[in-house]
Amino acid sequence: MAKGNRFTVFSIRESKTREGKVSSVWVRAGSAWLNRDGSINVFLDVLPLDGKLHIRESLEKESDATPPAKQDEVTG
Repeated sequence: MAKGNRFTVFSIRESKTREGKVSSVWVRAGSAWLNRDGSINVFLDVLPLDGKLHIRESLEKESDATPPAKQDEVTG
């Protein structure tokens, strides 16, 4: 991670579909920045219900800062 990098913070909610699969919904929860000393500032726009956050490096353009494609998993 390079100093000054910007990150996007997500809350990932999982729910079951009618077919019994687990579906993940990515909700943008805020932004984060890496400081010169290696620490990270996190600014949240929402609070996650389950207390879990996922942080990814942001893409260069703001319009490209969308969450990854929806991921489906089979429950077992």
